[in-house]
Formats: sequence, structure tokens, C-alpha cells
Amino acid sequence: MFYYLSQYLMDHAAGTAWESRLSGLRLFHYITFRSAGAAVTALLFSLWLGPKVIAWLKELSFGQNYRDRAEVAGNLTGREPRKMGTPTMGGLMIVVTLYVTTLLWAQWNPLVLLVLLTVLVLSGLGFYDDYTKISKANSGGAKSHIKVWVQIGLSLFIGVYLWRLPTTSKLITDVMVPFYKYPVISGMGGAGLALTMLTIVGSSNAVNLTDGLDGLAIGCTLIVSFVFVILTYLAGNLKAAAYLQIPHVSGAGELTVFCAALVGGGMGFLWFNCHPAMVFMGDTGSLALGGALGTIAVLIHQPLVLVIAGGVFVIEAGSVILQTSYFRFTRRRYGTGRRVFLMAPIHHHFEKKGWHESQVVMRFYILCVLCAVVALSSLKIR
Repeated sequence: MFYYLSQYLMDHAAGTAWESRLSGLRLFHYITFRSAGAAVTALLFSLWLGPKVIAWLKELSFGQNYRDRAEVAGNLTGREPRKMGTPTMGGLMIVVTLYVTTLLWAQWNPLVLLVLLTVLVLSGLGFYDDYTKISKANSGGAKSHIKVWVQIGLSLFIGVYLWRLPTTSKLITDVMVPFYKYPVISGMGGAGLALTMLTIVGSSNAVNLTDGLDGLAIGCTLIVSFVFVILTYLAGNLKAAAYLQIPHVSGAGELTVFCAALVGGGMGFLWFNCHPAMVFMGDTGSLALGGALGTIAVLIHQPLVLVIAGGVFVIEAGSVILQTSYFRFTRRRYGTGRRVFLMAPIHHHFEKKGWHESQVVMRFYILCVLCAVVALSSLKIR
């Protein structure tokens, strides 16, 4: 909105005495300026909105008044008195902040609108899941097949939409991999469409699985979002993309504004979500944030870079898949299921080994930073 307003004022002031006085409005044409403005706006807005959302959720009794799956399956009862009753659905604060900030500071091109659509659909799905848990007073939530089909439907829509547009079709038909400057697959829409769906659905669920400790999911999301602030800016800059030999995507620079808003809004949410958490993001936030990261990775033609930058998310999801698969295999083979980890997702494994919750979170932050550095190094090593 600020970009369009500044453009409107400058156009009408052209050739008048006001032209020189309004020349400072040219700053709104720079993505870097608007990204910085988005980050600060999102941070301040989320800090202002947070107490109001928390009070509202408490008034509606939208709290976690049930034992979550971690406590039931892993006997983590020591956390129960503190976590019971903590307001959930705090992801609403992040979603509102993202929408307000992005609409204020970004140009509303199709790429930005696709990311906002992803956030809207998946936050709605997460809200339904959270509300089901609260109304039933258990951690069951919505049926898993409903969640998966909504995610698949959304990712399929995004993939087909990009595939059918001449300007974005290569985002689907050509598959890029990190540390290599040429597509490894060209002209194969089916493979690219499958990768697009896997990226969005996998990222959404991986962040959701990571959301089990105070500040863990949002902190890791912040780090990955900062990586994408850089990647989206470079992908949208023709000269920078040519110099680094990475895919140039017209309009991708505006995604930098969204990523900056996610960094600012995430920092504001972390203020209330750090240990001991005053609010949980719930599936309302985790599904939406993970889906947004996956969609952005697709839109800048770097879906597999997300695997590196979001290495913590991959490890969390992989631990669940490995644990479940091995348990089922050994149960069929030996009659009794066996486990690889003391508990999955893997952050609970370290809790069971005696690590304090804050220790797990901070050490996972460090691992996430290392993954971010490796992901950024892929820009130069090609």
C-alpha cells in the first residue's frame, strides 16, 4: 500500500512545486527500504498485539487444557502443570501481523499473493485442528487425512498455476539443486510438480512436528526466514542472480518484504513464546509458517535449498518417520515394536535423556544457524 500511495503522490506532483518536496518518497521504490520497514512494523505490531491476543484467547478459554501427545506417549509429566492451560492458537497473531505488514509494504504481485494464500489456507486448517483439540479436550485434533488432503490440494493448485503460466512454467519444469548452476531436470513438469507438492506439504508438516518446545519452532523459523530474506532478494535482482549464477525470478524481490515481515513478526511472537511460554502458536501458526517457507522456496526456484536451510525441520520430521517405520517393521518381524529414539520427534528424545527444555532449544538454534550458513554457501559454490 505504501508503494502504491507513494507512486500515486509522485505522479500527481510531477511538474509542480511539490515534486522536489516529495522526492523522498522514492525510497518506497527500493525493496531494501520496504523490507526494513516491514521488519520493524511487524516487530512493533506483534509486540503491541501479543498481550491483546493472549488475553482474548484466555477469555475464550482457548488454552491447552489437555495433555499433549508428548506427555501421554513419553510420560513427560513434569511439564504438565506449567503447560496445562497455556493459551494456544497464538499463530493467529503471526498470521495477522504477516498480512497487515505485507499488504502495507509489498507490491501485490502474483508471487506475494500465492504466499499469502498459502498462509490463509493453512492457518485456517490449523485453526480447525486446534479448535477440535480444545473442544474435545484431547490431542487428537482433526483427522490426519483431512489435513493431508488440504495440503496436497493447495500445493497442487500452486504447482499447476505456476506450470501453466509462461513466465513461471520453468519453476516447475526445470529442477534445480544446490551447489549446481544448471537444471538437473528440464522440461519434465510431472517431476517438478511432484517436487513442488513434496516441498510445500513436507515443510508444513515438518515445522508442525518441530513445534513441541517453548520457542523451538518459531526460533528456527526466524533463522530460516533470514536465509530467505537474502535468497529472495538475490533471485529477484537480475544482476545479482546473473553474477551468482542462480535462477532469476521476476518479481521474487517482493518476497523479501514478506520474509522480512516474517522475521519481525516472529521475533515479536518469540517474546511471548520463549521459555516459559505465555502462548503457543498451535497448528494455526506452525502449518502456515511451514507452508509459507515451502512455497517461497518453490517460487525462487530453490526448493532443495530449503532442505539444507531447514535442516532442523528435516531432522525432526525424519526422526518421526524413522521411529514409526522401525517400530512397525520390528512389530511385524518380532512381535514387539522397537524404537530407534527414546521418543520422537527427536527434541523429546533429548528431553528424555535429561536435557532441560531450554538446553534443547538453544542447541537446536545453533544447529539451525549452521544449516543456514551451509545453505548460503550454496550461492557461491556452484
